[in-house]
Amino acid sequence: MPRETATEKLIRMTEIERSLLADEGVSSIAGIDEVGRGPLAGPVVTACVSIPLSKLVPGVDDSKKLSEKKREALYPLLLENAEYARTSWMEPSVIDEINILSATKRAMEECAAGFTGGMILVDAVDGLKLPVPHRSIIRGDALCYMIAAASVVAKVERDRYMIQLAEEYPQYGFERNKGYGTAEHIRAIRKYGPCPAHRMSFIKHFL
Repeated sequence: MPRETATEKLIRMTEIERSLLADEGVSSIAGIDEVGRGPLAGPVVTACVSIPLSKLVPGVDDSKKLSEKKREALYPLLLENAEYARTSWMEPSVIDEINILSATKRAMEECAAGFTGGMILVDAVDGLKLPVPHRSIIRGDALCYMIAAASVVAKVERDRYMIQLAEEYPQYGFERNKGYGTAEHIRAIRKYGPCPAHRMSFIKHFL
């Protein structure tokens, strides 16, 4: 089977957006995604991104499918071409207080608060209070360009933060595990105890 070209991928990844723009006459479309719901440490980060179809950046995909080098290359191009791009962070203390799903929803609502376009596509989260009509799409980061773009922006910002955090707390290997529950990370928690970046509600079984 021939490999998908960059142009073919752009067409595939924007099918939902183009359909909405044509059939429902919305003015513009944004995507929302989150990064960091599962880690034991660090914030959950959400992004809301809207890019005109005339300014699409090739190579965008679900951030989990892209290398760190590719995500870093895409990040400035996405921000440069976006008509709207905003991130929101929920710190571990908030996650512990209201739970990870509620924290994720709050962050999604915050990052989208200034969007005044036509519609927002959200990756697999319902029950949001957003400023414009929205739709939740299962596996949206793999199917929708705007959601994928949001996933890249959120991923780059969170990873950069976790690398910085590793300088303050080098014993946990945050620059490698980005706060996720690797064997190395869990061993460090058991040896050194938690730091302020840890989600206490996530690590109680390791203490």
